[in-house]
Formats: sequence, structure tokens, C-alpha cells
Amino acid sequence: MLATFTANLAAFLTVERMQAQVQSLEQLARQSRINYTVVANSSTHQYFENMNKAEEKLYQVWKEITLNSTSDEVEYRVWDYPIKEQYGRILLIISTVGPVQNVSEGFSKVIESKNAEFAFIHDSSEIKYEITRNCNLTQIGEVFAEQPYAVAVQQGSHLQENISRTILELQKDRFFESLSGKYWNKSANGKCSVTDETEGISIESLGGVFIATLFGLALAMITLAAEVVYYRRRNAAQDETKRQETNPDRVRSGKNTFERILSKSKLHQLKQSSNTAFTTRNRGLRPRVSHISVYPRVFPFKE
Repeated sequence: MLATFTANLAAFLTVERMQAQVQSLEQLARQSRINYTVVANSSTHQYFENMNKAEEKLYQVWKEITLNSTSDEVEYRVWDYPIKEQYGRILLIISTVGPVQNVSEGFSKVIESKNAEFAFIHDSSEIKYEITRNCNLTQIGEVFAEQPYAVAVQQGSHLQENISRTILELQKDRFFESLSGKYWNKSANGKCSVTDETEGISIESLGGVFIATLFGLALAMITLAAEVVYYRRRNAAQDETKRQETNPDRVRSGKNTFERILSKSKLHQLKQSSNTAFTTRNRGLRPRVSHISVYPRVFPFKE
């Protein structure tokens, strides 16, 4: 169990590190697993095009500074360009994937993508609102290229002061915060299941430890049951053999046979034992008879 825990822990940490989510625009530009797009001719699309042109202009200026240097010692080198070129790569991916025609098409591509391999770059307010309506969507990274909302009026119009004063009063009364809570916090997003990405190692990530342990226990129980059945049968067979060997009928028949054999051997010895005797006459004494047995004395049979 300890070995399985260690192996799963190392594998879990490695996979989590490899599959880390994109948290910034720079990380989105450096990776190649997730494709992304924008709405065609939208403000976001125009933003990436403008930033790409800015990167090209800055690089041209850098080349002029480094190549047109009149000093003997070159202070700067072309390959030491200090600005990271990321907007050019982002615009290249957007052009390869193809911009979508409207916002609904962009969200549909994100929902239909498998393994979260597609992203949609769009206005943060619309993305937040769409997230509240669909639990399968999430916002990653920080907001970039922020642009304030404004109400346009004719230059010199008296409406400018009235609108500005009204907006300040609404901010003081927290009206905009109440609207944000109504459309962002008190929406269908509250019914979505909350997943904590910082919970670390969970029971799901280390389920293999318990599966292997349960499998080992099940195999051990099966082996134990087989051993119990085997030894019970073997002991039963041994007991049956001993019971047959110690059967009372067979013991009695064995004793009778032994007694018959013993009696026959005694009779045989008595019949075949011939004695050689002699007599003498003793004066004044009673004659006595003595004999010498040729065969040895019969000893009682011992097992």
C-alpha cells in the first residue's frame, strides 16, 4: 500500500504540473495545446492587430538602433531584443483557426470542444454574464486591455454635467454593485457545483491505492478459503484412515488369530518335545525319575 501510494503521488503531481491551466495571455501565446479565436472585426480582434503592428514597429526601430550605430563598440545587438513578441503569435493562431462571426458561435465552439482545448477571447462583461448561465464555462487569466465605458454626448452639451452627476450619485448609493450582485451573483451560477482547484490530493487522485488494497484483501480471502477447504479434506481423509486401522472388529479378529497361533505353537512343541530319561537304583532310597528336555524351554510370546 505504501509503494502504491508513493507511485500514485508522483504520477499525480507530474500530471497536474503538465496539465496546468493557462493563467495569463503570455502563457496562452507560449502553449500550443489550446486553440483560441475572437469575433471577426471586433474590438478584441482590432486590439491584437494593433499590438502586432506595434511589435513590428518596435522591432524595426530596434534594428535601426543596433545596425546604424556609428560607434566602434556596439552597445546593443539585434538578437538582444528586450520585448517579448507574443501578439504576433496570438494573431497567427487566430488567423489559422479563423475568427467567428458572432459571440454565440464563439461560446458554442468552447462548449463543443473536448478536453477543454479551445478558448474564446472576448469582452469580460459578456463572458462573466455567459458564465452565470452555463456551468460548463469558466474564466481564466486576468483582464487585459481594459477600456472604460462612456456615454457620448455632443461637445458643450448641458447633458454632460447632469449625466456625470447622476452617475456619481448612483455610485454613492451602490446601485451598480446591486446590479452586479443581481446579474452575476444571484444567477444560475449559484446552482453549479463548486470545485476547489486548490484542494490538493483528493481521494479520486489516490483511488488506486485503495483499489489495490481491496484487490489484495479479496485475493487473500480467496486463498485462505481454499487452504481451509484443502486442509479440512486432508484431515478428514487422515481421520478416516486411522478409524479404519483402529476398527474394533478387526482388532478382535486379530486377537483371535494371535491366540490360535499361540495355542498351535504350544501344542506343536508339546507333541514334538521327546525326553531322554534313565533310572538307577539306590540302595536304601526311593527310586527317583529324572529327565532332560532336548528342546529349549518355551517362553511366553511377546509382541
